[in-house]
Amino acid sequence: MTDLEAFVEAPGRHEHVAEVRRMIDALGIEYLYLQFVSVNGRIMGKGIPSDHWEAIAAKGFQLVYGATMNLFVNRHGDYLGYGPEAAELIGIPEPETFCQLPWDKRVARVWCTLFRNREEREDPGAFLTADCRGNLCRQHAAFTAKTGLHMRTGVEPEMMWLKKDEAGNPNGGVTKPWCYHIDQFEMLRPVYMQVIKYGRAMGLDMIQGDHEDAPGQIELNFTYDDALRTADRLSTYRQICAQVAREHGLIACFMCKPFMGVSANGCHHNLSLWRGGEDKPKTLGKTDRAAMEAVFHYRHGGENTFEPEGADRQMPGVVGQHAIGGIVAHLDALTAIGCSTVNSYRRLWDTGFWAPVFKDWGFQNRTTGLRISAPGRFEFRSVDSMVNPYLMASALMRAIEHGLDDAIPCGEPEERNIYAAMEAGKLVQKLPMTLGDALKALSADEILKEALPGEMFRLYHEYKTDEWERFNHDVSDWDVKTYLHALP
Repeated sequence: MTDLEAFVEAPGRHEHVAEVRRMIDALGIEYLYLQFVSVNGRIMGKGIPSDHWEAIAAKGFQLVYGATMNLFVNRHGDYLGYGPEAAELIGIPEPETFCQLPWDKRVARVWCTLFRNREEREDPGAFLTADCRGNLCRQHAAFTAKTGLHMRTGVEPEMMWLKKDEAGNPNGGVTKPWCYHIDQFEMLRPVYMQVIKYGRAMGLDMIQGDHEDAPGQIELNFTYDDALRTADRLSTYRQICAQVAREHGLIACFMCKPFMGVSANGCHHNLSLWRGGEDKPKTLGKTDRAAMEAVFHYRHGGENTFEPEGADRQMPGVVGQHAIGGIVAHLDALTAIGCSTVNSYRRLWDTGFWAPVFKDWGFQNRTTGLRISAPGRFEFRSVDSMVNPYLMASALMRAIEHGLDDAIPCGEPEERNIYAAMEAGKLVQKLPMTLGDALKALSADEILKEALPGEMFRLYHEYKTDEWERFNHDVSDWDVKTYLHALP
């Protein structure tokens, strides 16, 4: 039995497929989006009339392998990752992820797992390693089987709401760059209230929000959960923001650094490792539950192994200390995934805005790449709003696993401002400060590359190397401004 066949015949799946049909009929669903995620986090897929649900659930849909690379070409005009001669992948929907779109109730979406084609000469019907979402699911299962632990994550998705000029181009933020200012937050109330409404309808337990310190910048948080579900919810949140932007004539900007001199859009990842716990549905306010029950499930309870064990209420226990050791040991390579664009490094170079540029950790210390933000969880800070959350979770998990396997010591926490510590003589290395340097660090890190299994490392490295080369061979406004009148 191939991976594809085993997936389709998994216990309970036929019952879930039938339940989706009942929901389609009861809700009046006419169309389905069959979604997966490309190498850079873009949501890809196909749409089908809902009449064909059962056939697609059994056999899947086909799409060119290059869709996992956005079907882009490199700067030489060649297709990235896969050429036109490559086979077509098979996408199989996961019925338990079925969810109606609250902005058009005729349409629903379903996440999919990707497989190699049935007719491939090698590994027909095997899991497709170009599927970052599927990889995370399998890697997490393997991590749990090995350690008895599972990783829960929570993200802080900063983004900016920008105005448009007459041509539809960005024309500044909707609000002033006043951090935590309620009046500026109030100016975006029609926007964020719509985001919250849609988010709750799609399983996001929205818990808090605030205005950040850049034009039009807000952060809306939802409850942490299993790493895969958190990545799915971040992807869903981005889709929701794009829809709300269309409704309000704005731009939902997840670009890391659209403005210099103010804070960038980060996406800090808060991490914890747990034993046990159980899935329970969340009650998400006054909203129609027009989705499969699993969409509203969150993991509750269990033992948080990152909690302090001794008299020191700040220092985590042994598991947490080794997890920190693993992350710090791989910070250079992790930066290539967390800071995944050329623009990401504008955030690291724009001094004075709390960007994490040093390879160290501490308690409540925002000048280091990793901090303990509260007892029982770590905040990984070298990650921004353009991140592919599936690759990030896989990479962090592999770094943590290495820390646990080798009992890597975390060292002493840095409680000083890192700049003051350096002035006092502490030797601290910087993170890679360009995408090119970060990619070199990832290429040299054999352990972190295991988080990008099969073809994924080749594809990610090829995609991002082309981005770096495009930047280097481009003439920018800065070039013209700096050199046009430099001589004589």
